[in-house]
Amino acid sequence: MAFPQQYPRYGQCDSFFVESEDGLAAIRAEERERSRVVSRMRQRSMAEELSRATAEEYQEDVLDHMERMETEIQWFMRPYLLDFLIEAHTAFQLLPDTLFLAVNLLDRYCSRRVVYKRHYQLVGCAALLVASKYGDKKDHVPQIKELKSMCCGLYEEDMFIQMERHVLSTLQYYIGHPTVDSFLQIALSEASYDPEVEHMAWYISEIALFHRDFVSMRPSVIARSALALARCILARSQSRPQDWAGSYDIGTVHLLSNYLFQPSAVLQRKYASMHLSGVSHTVEGFLARQAQLARQRNSVSMMEEEHTVEHVAPKPSGMPQTPQKQQVNSVMQYGALTPPITPDHEKFGESGYGTNNGMFPRLPHTPSPLSASHQPPQGQPPITYTSFPPPSYVHQPHC
Repeated sequence: MAFPQQYPRYGQCDSFFVESEDGLAAIRAEERERSRVVSRMRQRSMAEELSRATAEEYQEDVLDHMERMETEIQWFMRPYLLDFLIEAHTAFQLLPDTLFLAVNLLDRYCSRRVVYKRHYQLVGCAALLVASKYGDKKDHVPQIKELKSMCCGLYEEDMFIQMERHVLSTLQYYIGHPTVDSFLQIALSEASYDPEVEHMAWYISEIALFHRDFVSMRPSVIARSALALARCILARSQSRPQDWAGSYDIGTVHLLSNYLFQPSAVLQRKYASMHLSGVSHTVEGFLARQAQLARQRNSVSMMEEEHTVEHVAPKPSGMPQTPQKQQVNSVMQYGALTPPITPDHEKFGESGYGTNNGMFPRLPHTPSPLSASHQPPQGQPPITYTSFPPPSYVHQPHC
């Protein structure tokens, strides 16, 4: 045949459908693929460098925008859901910001709608679903059937979809909102990374979710105060006064410290794990040391009073002191009340939700005192921070 002798005059063919004897096509294809990989790596490196430069340039503008978006949320109905949301958030391994955003969506929705007690859990699941879709990893977003299983089959799958749509329409599809974790990340970026401080700040911030004193408080104030208290408990140095995190509110720090005595059992168990640095155990040890110091001071003062004829008023120590807690006489059976009272007048937790005949188990509740002056429980000594000086520009409270 004449075809093999005439084939070389057509030149080398780079098609993948024709294999040449010398393998030049394969070599050239490998070179092209290598050049593509190098090009992609260069583009990714340039994009990351540009992103860092842009983030540093616009960080103050982003922070100002987040602070302007902060809102004061009124107290309506929320406390019973938090333990369930925290357990679901942990089970699906969602980002910390997702929990705070879900609670934010829940508060904003309940401030505009009257929700039946039998639908509280459904609203919470819808808020968690929307928050996870908005900013979490796509492979961690919970499925409807998984939420239905966590609710013990109390709601049908189409009810989750309808409630999700209703939450979005009520909020007019305004989902993104600056949360406590958003401000915490900005504050933590001002110093070298310390995972234990970050976990402790998360723990304190999530404790604040259970109490009405912090519902109407700005997330930026909670973030800076929680970070300052976390550094105090862990004996870390505080932020510099010129830093954004350095302008914490000493009154909010004291208020947060008053709630360290009785955290939610679910929250305490969550932060006892090693991958969260076991910060709940660290707080228990810190409170035990504070109690021991208080007992020692009390014994010394009693000895001094026995040898003193005339009572002399103590001089101010110049350090912030935690006020004593007043005794709360009324003990609520099912945690904090959740106004407004719904038309069915059901008692939450007696036999599950609605007419479910106890199908859904009672969620553990977190006591929330009615008094506005929340202090440590009776018999617990006040926390005194011997290594926690307030900023020079913050008013020093009288002790």
